[in-house]
Formats: sequence, structure tokens, C-alpha cells
Amino acid sequence: MFKWLRTKIVDLILAYLERKSDKYEPFSVTDPATLKACLRPGDVLLVEGNKRISAIIKYLTQSTWSHAALYVGDSACQVDADGEPLCLIEALSEGGVVAVPLKKYAGFNTRICRPVGIEQADAQQVVTFMVDSLGMQYDTQNVIDLMRYLIPKPPVPIRWRRRMLAFGSGDPTRAICSTLIAQAFQSIKYPILPITRTDPSDGYLDYTEREILHIRHHSLFTPRDFDVSPYFAVVKPTIEMGFDYKRLNWGTEAAQPIDLDAMDPAKKEKAH
Repeated sequence: MFKWLRTKIVDLILAYLERKSDKYEPFSVTDPATLKACLRPGDVLLVEGNKRISAIIKYLTQSTWSHAALYVGDSACQVDADGEPLCLIEALSEGGVVAVPLKKYAGFNTRICRPVGIEQADAQQVVTFMVDSLGMQYDTQNVIDLMRYLIPKPPVPIRWRRRMLAFGSGDPTRAICSTLIAQAFQSIKYPILPITRTDPSDGYLDYTEREILHIRHHSLFTPRDFDVSPYFAVVKPTIEMGFDYKRLNWGTEAAQPIDLDAMDPAKKEKAH
């Protein structure tokens, strides 16, 4: 009886969090064809989601990015109904770990993060890790943890926000988006944001020579970490495809600033 009730509560919470937000506005969209031309297997695609849970994750991480997926190329060996290859692997609250087409994020703000200097064999191992994870369930075991997402802006200190995202049952057959990708890179000992510790007795004269890296627990990683990581390069498709500002088609009329004072109160609130 209790298990049935818990499942029902989880389903209701997820249905609420998965609803689209009416405040989402794309500002730097790259079309799927251009994205595909720039992506390599092992690249992390960050996405600014348009759902309620996306807004909460962005608030807690103080970041634009609320979701992450790994580009695997043709390694998933799956296509959708239109014959499009399912080249991204991600963890979703509805459906668990699945492969999806690149066109799913057409119209979304995205960013490509590429592991610098990674060997081809290691990149393939990361891809294989993700492919082998297909079918895993999204971690919704802890209902109490999940309920924290019902508060759009939890009144917690900044230093605790990352911990708020690190919820979970601890069941290895369950995963959330960024933590699963973090596990994939940790499987080849590729750093994302490791913890650096030194022995105080060594002094600080040769600090950089004596620092020792320690692996963070995968549950503490968020989509933002791939963006700020010193080991991942940000790949901008517009530049990669050969940007020439001389070829831009500018309009003849200058854009006028919005007069917020003359705006309808409801629209004014949405603009903010």
C-alpha cells in the first residue's frame, strides 16, 4: 500500500515538474544540421531546458544550463520513425536513460563542451559506457528529496545548493543526466572538476608539483560543471563553420527599446 502511494506521489510531482515554462526564450539557437557537423563522439551537449524543473536547476546551479546529454554518433545503432539517428544519450525523469535524435533540441539554447586531448580509444570507452547504460531508470527513489524541487527558489545558502541537487537512492541502476555522464568520464579517469588536496607540511613553494587530485562523487556534478571545467573546451558552431561578420544581413531600422511603463502589467511581469 505504501509503495503504491509513494509511486503515485512521485508521478504527480514529476508531472508537475515536467510542464513547460512560459518564460523560456531562446536567444542563441544553433540548427541541428550545424550542431551535427561540429559534434564528435564523446562531446557533452548542454541544454537550457524549458520546463519547471529546468528553472529550478538553473537557479540552484546559478547557470544557464539545466540538462546534459552525450553525443555518441551512430554507436546507439537506433533511428527514430523518420529515420533520424538517435545520436544523443540522456537521462530523463520520464523514460530513464534513452537515446534521442539531435532534432529534439532544435530551437533550444545549447552549448558543446569537448574533452580536451582525449584519446580516441578513451572517447569510445565513454561512449560505450553510455550505450551500455540505456534502459537504466531515472533516480526518483527518494520522494522527500524530489519534493524539494517544488520550491522554485529554495531559501538556502549558495554553498548548500549543489548538495540539494545530489539527491538519490544510491541504487546503481538509477541515474540522472549529468551524474551519469560524470561516471562515464570517471571510468577513464578523465577530470571534470576534481578536488585538489595538498599536504600542509609540504609548504606551498612547489604547490603545483605536489597537488593530488581526488575524484568527486558523481552525484555532485551538475550540467554547469562541464561548462566551467578547465578540461573541457567550449565549441561554438558558428565560429567552427567559418564566421564572417561582413556577410551578416543587417536590417535598416534600429531596434527600439521596450517601454516597460506603457506595457500591460501581466506582460511586464513576464518580460522581467
